[in-house]
Amino acid sequence: MNRKLTAALLIGAAVLTNVASTMLSSIFHYPDVSKQSTDSVLAAFRASQGPISLWFTVMAFAAALFVPIAIGVGKLSARPVMRIAVVVGIAAAVVQVIGLMRWPLLVPRHAADAAGTEPGIVATAHDSFDTANLLLGTIIGETCGHLLTAAWTVLVLAALTRAGAGRWFTALGMASAVLITAGVLSPLDLPAVGTANFIGYALWGLWLIAFAVLLLRQPRTTNTTIRPHRARHALRA
Repeated sequence: MNRKLTAALLIGAAVLTNVASTMLSSIFHYPDVSKQSTDSVLAAFRASQGPISLWFTVMAFAAALFVPIAIGVGKLSARPVMRIAVVVGIAAAVVQVIGLMRWPLLVPRHAADAAGTEPGIVATAHDSFDTANLLLGTIIGETCGHLLTAAWTVLVLAALTRAGAGRWFTALGMASAVLITAGVLSPLDLPAVGTANFIGYALWGLWLIAFAVLLLRQPRTTNTTIRPHRARHALRA
């Protein structure tokens, strides 16, 4: 891992996530579709199963990029908090991949069974979908994903602040982390929570791209660790 590869992965993750989210919103009304009845969700999935599965796979791939991203970013500071950030970043990638990949791997079977005429099979399909949606989606993919993503962002900022990270960079990252964390309240259907979470991820995407640009502006060094005097030059607004 080097700074150019890390920057490329940061941009790639941000772009792929936003493209996939836009496409899923257009063809599947995701994530609002999750508020509909199980039968409606599965019917909507069947109507565009191929494209929906494809874009969830793309989104999962973008999430998986945070394994090498966490490792690459971890080389920017030797502080203990950054070592924690690496572990948290990898964990965030894993839980989000698990949550997202249920759509192309598990939901096609549930959707097919739910379209049958046998009441027992249909009921089982609905129950299986609801269980997977709760455990793999709401709890693992979303709740854990929101918390770990926000935590990784805050830990990275904490590791880089003394290394000279600019105030605007820190403020943008912290704002996105706070709004992303609000997503854990989504199951409660509280007003504005969904909007706050959406804005949080939009800001976070901008923060990732800004992070990449700052890395590309960093002067070449012989060390993989960014030292304070060099980071001031690279990461100051």
